[in-house]
Amino acid sequence: MRLLVAILLGCLVGLGGSTFLYGKGFSYFSNDPRACKNCHIMSDQFDSWLKSSHHAVAACNDCHTPHGLVRKLMTKADNGFWHSKGFTLQDFPEPIRIRRHNRQVLNRNCQECHHDLVNEVVAAHAHDETRFDCIRCHVASGHGPER
Repeated sequence: MRLLVAILLGCLVGLGGSTFLYGKGFSYFSNDPRACKNCHIMSDQFDSWLKSSHHAVAACNDCHTPHGLVRKLMTKADNGFWHSKGFTLQDFPEPIRIRRHNRQVLNRNCQECHHDLVNEVVAAHAHDETRFDCIRCHVASGHGPER
């Protein structure tokens, strides 16, 4: 029984490790935007970010992950799981869409970086978070003009 458990555990660790290396897993711990396009599905987002007004001042993590270390790592792990699942099973939507949690993180980061510009608007809509959605009006800000 111990031998069977050892073999199964070894297979699991070996498969997981090789998948992590093949998928360039260590690159996701960096702040390099090229890591986000390791998967070909993100190439359009990367290319449009290069054309945006934000590319000189913000990388993917600045907008798409919380700024605190623990919350950032938890979000990256969560996204990594769903991205890996979608890529492995080829069951992601096309065009890709932002998940609710990630949309909330993005809006929070927009408000944090642009606090001086949006402070009064945020205060006016504080009672209804669904009405203050940066992406609704500024969908092309972080990723440049639509093609």
